[in-house]
Amino acid sequence: MNFSLVVKIITVGSTSGAVRKRKVFEQKNRTKKKPDYRPYSSIIMITKSTKIYIAGHRGMVGSSVWRALESKGYSNLIGKTSSELDLRNQQAVNEFYDSEKPEVVIDAAAKVGGILANNDYPYPFLMENMQIQNNLIDGAFKSGIEKFIFLGSSCIYPKFAPQPLKEEYLLTDSLEPTNEWYAIAKITGVKACQSIRKQFSKDYVSLMPTNLYGPNDNFDLETSHVLPAMIRKFHDAKVNNHSNVNLWGSGAPMREFLHVDDLASAVLFALENNLPRSLYNVGTGLDVTIKELAETIQSHVGHKGKIVWDTTKPDGTPRKLMDVSKMATLGWEYSTELKEGIEKTYSWFLENKNHLKEVKLKF
Repeated sequence: MNFSLVVKIITVGSTSGAVRKRKVFEQKNRTKKKPDYRPYSSIIMITKSTKIYIAGHRGMVGSSVWRALESKGYSNLIGKTSSELDLRNQQAVNEFYDSEKPEVVIDAAAKVGGILANNDYPYPFLMENMQIQNNLIDGAFKSGIEKFIFLGSSCIYPKFAPQPLKEEYLLTDSLEPTNEWYAIAKITGVKACQSIRKQFSKDYVSLMPTNLYGPNDNFDLETSHVLPAMIRKFHDAKVNNHSNVNLWGSGAPMREFLHVDDLASAVLFALENNLPRSLYNVGTGLDVTIKELAETIQSHVGHKGKIVWDTTKPDGTPRKLMDVSKMATLGWEYSTELKEGIEKTYSWFLENKNHLKEVKLKF
């Protein structure tokens, strides 16, 4: 299908008589087919004083989004810790919306973990993630919030989908079994935002990042993702007389990695523009084998021991590379190369190793 991108300046009148101007991306379909989005019934004017709630603001993603917005001058940001607001509690979330009245919501809150955690604890990864996002999305909709940015994961796509992964591949085949519980939860969030957008013309958009890493990552060996887990393993082995490092699988699967600050820049891009579709991939469009990743991290850490691959453990999806052409067409792209990002992340790890974030699953 052939598309051209048109940038328009829309002038919107408010009840107070003020005139607001906003850049809006629209997609003109040359084949005259009906587009997959509707014009917005109202367009929120984003200013530096817009009240923005960042759910999960203490996590790796949320804290990076917070830093990105603050650095751009946004001065009215709201964040609540899990002890202050239990996002699994619908009444508490609704009361929060009623009292704080945010104008925009960025949902960076989730229960996350690597292959081991997803495989061993399927129920909390399914149920708690659905509770968190459903309460945030439905509460925002019922509170009249016009703009919602939902953050998910590339695991929503089928295990054997064609590569690179396009947004259109969602729900076209079966998922990767080791993390299908988390994936199903995130798919419901994507569809909730899409349905609100379709039926009520609100600016609810979903961004699906590839594998993330960076400052404030989880380095717990039981619940972390592959890159931070490798940093921890190679560092621990280095200080233990360069002992061997055991890694799951064959090392053959290919993965794409995005520094979390690049995702934050994509969130900022989505905040400041009305994107024409409901779902966008966010990544680099480049991937490496797990073996290459391990060797790169080993080199940066300075570990001299051997890598032992445990082929009795699952590899997971053979390849996960994102097609990021839709975001690129609109003008966003990543800036941090993998080697640079690993170096930065290991430096952060060394500076913070005495008080690292370690996520322990609770039931």
